[in-house]
Amino acid sequence: MLTTYISNIFTVSTMQLTIVLIITASIFLVFIAVAIIKMYKLKAENKRLLDNNFYKSKIDKSYQDFTDGHLYDNNNS
Repeated sequence: MLTTYISNIFTVSTMQLTIVLIITASIFLVFIAVAIIKMYKLKAENKRLLDNNFYKSKIDKSYQDFTDGHLYDNNNS
């Protein structure tokens, strides 16, 4: 009698399992939606920063052409 009562307590109906799975899936869908929105916002911010003239000029100044150094043979005549 006691084992029947305990097994009835722990049984889960199909309806209860379906509700739990729907709730879990809904929570994960919300997390995925928030992550996608945040990704697009970060991509737009990154594009805005890359289009900034100060950033471009800083990159252009930092690059130097080292191919004219003594390690390269540029006298091909």
